[in-house]
Amino acid sequence: MKLIIINGPNLNLLGKREPEVYGNTTFEAYFSELQFRFNDVQLEYFQSNIEGEIIGKIQETGFDYDGIILNAAAYTHTSVGIGDAVRAVETPVVEVHISNVAERESFRHASYVSPGAKGVIFGFGLKGYDLAIRSFLPD
Repeated sequence: MKLIIINGPNLNLLGKREPEVYGNTTFEAYFSELQFRFNDVQLEYFQSNIEGEIIGKIQETGFDYDGIILNAAAYTHTSVGIGDAVRAVETPVVEVHISNVAERESFRHASYVSPGAKGVIFGFGLKGYDLAIRSFLPD
């Protein structure tokens, strides 16, 4: 099984940015834990603060991978292009958010990604990525 985690803007600052919302762990440290926990899954990770790079990575992996785990971060609520890319590829996408977006500002309640996603996970902290990986595994 080949999965990719694609993270959007400011998620490179995990562990530093708003620890009361996002925690104290860097994504790189957590990704190492995921690789250890799911050692039978080929896991890759990509992060960009640039919308076009995220779209490019979805298109690049969206026909050959078994799954995409996408945290488009703020682009979730603003990027028609990312939403279109998710709907354009064959690979199923699970949308993930670390925080509970339903409890946050009202503009975070709308997602351009969700309509094309296999599912949405939010509010479980970094554990949301673990849950997303498990959603691709056979029962």
